[in-house]
Amino acid sequence: MKKVDVLIIGGGASGLSAAISSKSNYPDKSVAVVRKEKQVLVPCGIPYIFGSLNSSDRNVMPDQGMLDLGVEIIIDEVDIVDIEGHTADLVKGGKIEFEKVIFATGSIPTKPKWLKGADLENVFTIPKNKIYLDEMHDQLKGLKKIITIGAGFIGVEMSDEMNKEGWDVTLVELEPTILSRAFDKEFGDKAEELLVKRGVKVITGKGVKEIIGTDGKVSSVILTSGEEIEADAVILSMGYAPNTALAEKSGLELNKFGFIKTCEYMRVENCSSDIFAVGDCAEKRDFLTRRLSTTMLASTACAEARVAGMNLYELSPCKVFGGTIAIYNTAIGDSAFGTAGITEERARQDNFDVVVGSFTGIDKHPRTLEGTHEQTVKLIVAGDCGMIIGGEVFGGISIGELTNTLGFLIQNHVNVKTLLTAQIGTHPMLTGSPAAYPLIKAAEIVAKKLKCRS
Repeated sequence: MKKVDVLIIGGGASGLSAAISSKSNYPDKSVAVVRKEKQVLVPCGIPYIFGSLNSSDRNVMPDQGMLDLGVEIIIDEVDIVDIEGHTADLVKGGKIEFEKVIFATGSIPTKPKWLKGADLENVFTIPKNKIYLDEMHDQLKGLKKIITIGAGFIGVEMSDEMNKEGWDVTLVELEPTILSRAFDKEFGDKAEELLVKRGVKVITGKGVKEIIGTDGKVSSVILTSGEEIEADAVILSMGYAPNTALAEKSGLELNKFGFIKTCEYMRVENCSSDIFAVGDCAEKRDFLTRRLSTTMLASTACAEARVAGMNLYELSPCKVFGGTIAIYNTAIGDSAFGTAGITEERARQDNFDVVVGSFTGIDKHPRTLEGTHEQTVKLIVAGDCGMIIGGEVFGGISIGELTNTLGFLIQNHVNVKTLLTAQIGTHPMLTGSPAAYPLIKAAEIVAKKLKCRS
């Protein structure tokens, strides 16, 4: 029987990060990753396989970082884990004995059972599976009219990339605006405006009732309004579910949303301290409300994996996962959108007393510089204490790190008044003016509103 100190099940972003973190923190321990894929894709890069990258071969996560640390990679699947016996049976045969195990089995795309016609030929989901996506890419090359169902980040990015490559793309979203789970209406409207300008047809406020087929292949879709739209293929971008079949088979407890129950050290609840779960398969709690969450992000998965890797053999109260903040970025052409924390609409739905302020400036100075882009920052702040609990950004491609800054401010419970005294580095080619830095100016507007309330 093969023996290993730390066994990681799953080779996606969370599995890779868990392996590197485990080996980095405990270099004397042997670490092995079991995964079924020979090559693992960068999850956030998948939409760009169909446009900017034009091949999945250019979107593969490198194994060298793990191999250089001495992590062993086993191409196989785990059939079942004996939690008490500390062993895992492999599908191809054989058994692995472990001291610690980390479930990092990720998520799988959802295909609603109620959607008639979802099993027709040329109806696709978007799994993190290179072989499937390569076959899908080949099949789509001979088709023209594509309908994407679901206008979350992946649906929007897939639609934009495929439109750019010449496909006739229609994006259908049941909610009134696109990207509605992550952004307030004014940002969703701006994103839709940009998509339409670039050639994507966007239908909001209507869902898909049925997919119609001819000779077993997609021919059209019927909307909830009764309209029929011709289609050669349909892409389902309707969310993901935690991949927890192995966990359930092995006797781990799942929460009501199907995630493996874990604590803030990423240890599995009601098990020995040797069982961990990270990434999309692991339980989520909202950073602010503490309620169970279904938000799944590669960045969150990697943070959870680092926490697990640091706490395998000794716990530290300084190394815990405090909840999902939900930090997203996306780009449409040379414009980009970012969000962190809670939106204004959701904050009010959750009964937070909030004060909101927005400022629109530019991302370089002076504005006559080539490539200058408008930049809008919206801050959502707790009305009783001034703590920053959310932020949204629109601008050029530089806003990615600004969005991360908002996430850091939220995670560290920073007060808007503290932000007003922040010392910032600026440069004409890289940032807005120090006298009109959009993040600080938005904070000034919020602080003024707070003062008027006191």
